[in-house]
Amino acid sequence: MSDRRHSDPAVTRSHPQANDDTSSAAWLRDLVRVEPGESRRLRWAFLYSFCLLCSYYLLRPLRDEMGILGGIGELHWVFTGTFLATLAAVPLFAAAAARFPRRTLLPVVYLFFLLNILLFYGLFRLEVATASVAKAFFIWTSVYNLFVVSVFWSFMADLHTADQAKRLFGLIAAGGSLGAIVGPALAVSVTSQGTPLDLLPLSAALLLLCVLCILRLSRFASRQGMPPDPRDAALGGSPVEGLAHIARSPYLIGICLFIWCYTTLSTFLYFEQAHIVAAAFSESAERTRVFALLDLAVNLLTIGTQAFLTGRLMQGFGLPGTLAVVPALVALGFAGLAFAPVLPVLLAFQIVRRSGNYALTKPAREVLFTVMDRSAKYKAKNVIDTVVYRAGDAVSAWLFAGLQALGLGLAGIALSALPLALLWSWLGWKLGKFQEQLARTG
Repeated sequence: MSDRRHSDPAVTRSHPQANDDTSSAAWLRDLVRVEPGESRRLRWAFLYSFCLLCSYYLLRPLRDEMGILGGIGELHWVFTGTFLATLAAVPLFAAAAARFPRRTLLPVVYLFFLLNILLFYGLFRLEVATASVAKAFFIWTSVYNLFVVSVFWSFMADLHTADQAKRLFGLIAAGGSLGAIVGPALAVSVTSQGTPLDLLPLSAALLLLCVLCILRLSRFASRQGMPPDPRDAALGGSPVEGLAHIARSPYLIGICLFIWCYTTLSTFLYFEQAHIVAAAFSESAERTRVFALLDLAVNLLTIGTQAFLTGRLMQGFGLPGTLAVVPALVALGFAGLAFAPVLPVLLAFQIVRRSGNYALTKPAREVLFTVMDRSAKYKAKNVIDTVVYRAGDAVSAWLFAGLQALGLGLAGIALSALPLALLWSWLGWKLGKFQEQLARTG
């Protein structure tokens, strides 16, 4: 494992674009410690993050509703299908990453998913095999979300040093949170005046804007590097190289375990949410609006923390404390749900857990990859963000079903999640310490 020790050319040498920091971006430097030459690239990364999450959050309430329409009793099968679809997709992505340079790979990935969105829009409009397409859409959206977000953060880790990541990733993630506020707000408006299917073409248009952002950021990177920019070259290697990286790295194995804890606890809570919301509301449109409003509340709480506090917390309290705090809060949340498995407790828990994850855990987790080489950033990270993530989903979905079969109710299952949440917190602390050691030793 190697720490990328090259300095940011935008900081170390003069460049015409550095002048954009001298006036309108001065407030940004003071607020979040943006260094000279970083603000223009930061704005494009912010816009990219905004468009990506806005696009996804237009789809999310529709996905959650499709999960219910497909049958709550079938959710564990749907999660298994998601894992299998992810398992099939990862080698294809790795093969593409080995062959194509970054400036080609990233736009192709996004355009592929854009065409998928339009295909589902046509199938839903034609009312073709509605129940089966609903399940397929749930599976596809779950795979799509992980891939496009994983590619985004791989790109960001490739463009920034570890120090820059600690300062800037919170603000970049805030762009996503702003998009995640606008997305649900648009979803509520669209579903109130039209149909949930109208969300699909809007999502596709925003994904097209992501491609524009990728092209602009790639141009900045090329201008700032010595041509030919080695960071833009194809990665080479085999489609299973990501697994090889993980197998020989205790650090990456630790990240896998951290993700596994996160996905297991998230899946348990998602299943509890599905049961509680289905019992509370009988109409499809009403449930879709509730999911959208939940997303809106989560992201309103998230964005201020990301913009103004995340970077300062990571620098002030260190990466270990930042990675450990949200899992500790999750343990408290499951204790509350065990005591009262009702809608108000569920919604409060989800808002705190998800906003804490987006504002603190997610940016801090991405910092873990800044000390890795490029192959690990794209290939190993993609395996962790997709296969490991969805494997955790699939296993925990069956585990939830098994606990129900043994007679445990929602309160009992929530109580059983407590030890895992505490383990998750401990892993976060240890990984943060490991990253700091790697950053120091290179």
